[in-house]
Amino acid sequence: MKKILLTGGGTAGHVTPNIALLSKLRELGLEVHYAGSKKGIERELMGREGVPYHPLSAGKLRRYFDLKNFTDLFRIAAGFFQALVLILRIKPLIIFSKGGFVSCPVVWAGSCLKIPVVIHESDMTPGLANKLSIPFAAKVCYSFPETGKYLPSGKGVHTGLPVRQSLFNGKADEGRKLCGFTDSKPVLMVIGGSQGSQVVNAAVRSSLADLLKKYNICHICGKGNLGEINPGYAQFEYVNEELPHLFALADLVISRSGATTLFELFSLRKANLLIPLGSNASRGDQILNAESFVRQGFSRVLSQDHLTPSTLVKSVEEAFGAREEMKAAMEKSRLRDGVEAVVNVIIDTLK
Repeated sequence: MKKILLTGGGTAGHVTPNIALLSKLRELGLEVHYAGSKKGIERELMGREGVPYHPLSAGKLRRYFDLKNFTDLFRIAAGFFQALVLILRIKPLIIFSKGGFVSCPVVWAGSCLKIPVVIHESDMTPGLANKLSIPFAAKVCYSFPETGKYLPSGKGVHTGLPVRQSLFNGKADEGRKLCGFTDSKPVLMVIGGSQGSQVVNAAVRSSLADLLKKYNICHICGKGNLGEINPGYAQFEYVNEELPHLFALADLVISRSGATTLFELFSLRKANLLIPLGSNASRGDQILNAESFVRQGFSRVLSQDHLTPSTLVKSVEEAFGAREEMKAAMEKSRLRDGVEAVVNVIIDTLK
């Protein structure tokens, strides 16, 4: 059977778009394999999908001085040679990379062995791992319309971001049962990312007395981050099969602005209030992602620097009042779920 090797890891955002592609790739008769790190979240997520998983050594290149940069060079080198052996053994026709540092050795090894490589960049500006991989790729798919100017001429293809089709199967009634809500108040859904967000969690909980007067709240807070129990306030450390039902229930979503979550919200036409991770804790990609969605009318934003219980309550009120406006902007947009578009790039690259 013809094979494709997927790679990417480090965060759920580097993995879930790959999951979104699985059904379509299998329909095309491709046997899917996955190369990831030994202990990353990608191993757990791909294990649930029944995809053959190949663990590799992985290192991280940091933008700042750290002694680990030197030791990680050896891990990256080991990952490169492991990737060479893996590719020679399974003989994929093509490699698709979603980024993260585990993907670099796979992309480099594939290029050395003349295997065509397609990369996908989720964020508005390419991250370091993808910057190191782009010279070795045949095509670079990207999510945000602004990203094309950062890519080499002739390589970029604006595809949007692949979204898991299972998210479209949610039922609001099931979500209401999961949360235990018994009244008809509108529902705020709070998402802090796969690891939760202490800053967002704290702001929401400090605002509960005011927010619960008007809303029920469904809070996905991250493992080990459960707070006090309150009527109308449902908490989940982590959700998987439940997520589509909770999305279906939500009237407004409060979220960080990782690209995967943004495109899930867009695809589901969910009005949202974004609280991007600050530039002091990241390279600023979430801020740029949020700015793009605000420009397109899909979102409202509250800067983490200005996040307090009072500004959160005020911003929720403003976003809730503008929810139909946001939905209308999403409906008018030409942007669509990226599964078909990305798969088409993969097929065209194979020709």
